[in-house]
Amino acid sequence: MAQPPSSPVLTPQFCFSTATLRDFLRISRSSVDDTITQHLNALLTPARAGFDPLSTSQKGARPLSRQIDSRSCQNFKDKVLFPSWQSRSHVLSYCALVATSPDPDDPEAAVREAENERNRERIVDARLDPYSARFIPREPRTEQLASLIRMEQGIENIVRSRTWGVVRERCGESADTWEQALAGWRMTENFERSGA
Repeated sequence: MAQPPSSPVLTPQFCFSTATLRDFLRISRSSVDDTITQHLNALLTPARAGFDPLSTSQKGARPLSRQIDSRSCQNFKDKVLFPSWQSRSHVLSYCALVATSPDPDDPEAAVREAENERNRERIVDARLDPYSARFIPREPRTEQLASLIRMEQGIENIVRSRTWGVVRERCGESADTWEQALAGWRMTENFERSGA
């Protein structure tokens, strides 16, 4: 059974390094969600009776996907799927917090302030140059990070919905949404960790 990628060490620098953040999310999604069908196929046990030669003489559509044993499905969800989702949720939550916190270490703060000061001192004559009034200030890196996090959270919702649809189809289990299933798993995990 596949193992979910390990969670990175979370620091503000990890979040501000958008390539590193995106790489973690991409690798985590590709190792579990993008290959969900292969993971579920691996849970199927081979036929116990062996090959039946008469099966090739029968015409008719075979089911495209066979149901998987509920214990195997639950084990996969508990050990691989939900921990992967939880890891990504934790990273996105942490980075969202970083994006809303003050950023005293912003390396471009002085450059932005100098640009703003030059813009205030500029003389604008829209009759001579209609574009002279246009000034597009640089976004602080916290705003850039917040925008990236919003986009990645949207992607995460789409990926999880798609993955959960495949899991529900193949495992034949509850009609819960992925949000309800993940919340139930989190409660169980917290209950087990607390030793109750």
